[in-house]
Amino acid sequence: MPTDSPARSARTTRVLQVDAFTDEPLAGNPAGVVPDAGDLSTAQMQAIADEMALSETAFLQESDEADYRVQYFTPTQEVDLCGHATIGSFAHLHDEGLESGTTTLETNVGVLDIDIDADGTVWMTQDTPQIREVDAGYDRVADVLGVEQAALEGARDDIPLAVSSTGLPFLIVPITYLSDLGNATPDMGALEALTDEFDAAGIYLFTFDALDADSTLHGRMFAPGAGVPEDPVTGTASGAVTAYLDRFGAFDDDLPAELRLEQGHYVDRPGYVRAELDGSTVRVGGRGVPVLDGSIAVPEDDEDEILEA
Repeated sequence: MPTDSPARSARTTRVLQVDAFTDEPLAGNPAGVVPDAGDLSTAQMQAIADEMALSETAFLQESDEADYRVQYFTPTQEVDLCGHATIGSFAHLHDEGLESGTTTLETNVGVLDIDIDADGTVWMTQDTPQIREVDAGYDRVADVLGVEQAALEGARDDIPLAVSSTGLPFLIVPITYLSDLGNATPDMGALEALTDEFDAAGIYLFTFDALDADSTLHGRMFAPGAGVPEDPVTGTASGAVTAYLDRFGAFDDDLPAELRLEQGHYVDRPGYVRAELDGSTVRVGGRGVPVLDGSIAVPEDDEDEILEA
């Protein structure tokens, strides 16, 4: 039966969903991965990321400066760096035959080293830390996050409110207890205004009162300005908080050789990030599990079509 519907593009590209920072499917942080994006325009990548509706989708390309080039898109915008989509991308490449060892990745913040262990753990070396204290006001931050002001002030001994970046800046906010963290009910509009004011991609709220005895802390990350109300497990924020803890001497002794960061439990996507700091070099690591592998239609560059998975 004939219809007046416009013809759909016959062109497709491969796309995967890889759950990062977990050994279990349907946990951790789901990332989109487009392994052959060299001929996609910015508009086409943005449209695919919007259709995938994940916090970030990574688009892998050839590079003249490194082994790979990547661009990351949320459903609404391009971002310079994404930890979990990097872990997911290289977990996929390892599954496809990329050998263990060190490879290089060109990103918008520069060329980064990616190390793959024999067991498939992917380590991402992040950018040089940049940290600055901010005078955001505990009363204002408490209102924005929907928590008690006393819960923030009780955690502030020697670890202030600060914006920390290892490639992507986050407002780092310590809070006293896990129950305080779990009870947070952010005002997303006010949170976006606050992060915009301090040039941060989002807020990383954390407590040392972790679920597991061998975990260093438990975190939650909110980035509504990037189209991510709450991210399950955030590699770039994990790097940022690691540098922050070192900068402000959060431990009686030196920073532990390896940190274990919990995140995602409050959105039913539990995951764990491994983090290390050697001098000014921050690495975050984790595993990745592919859960979807298929193709997606690519719209014409000058048309606003709906994509079909």
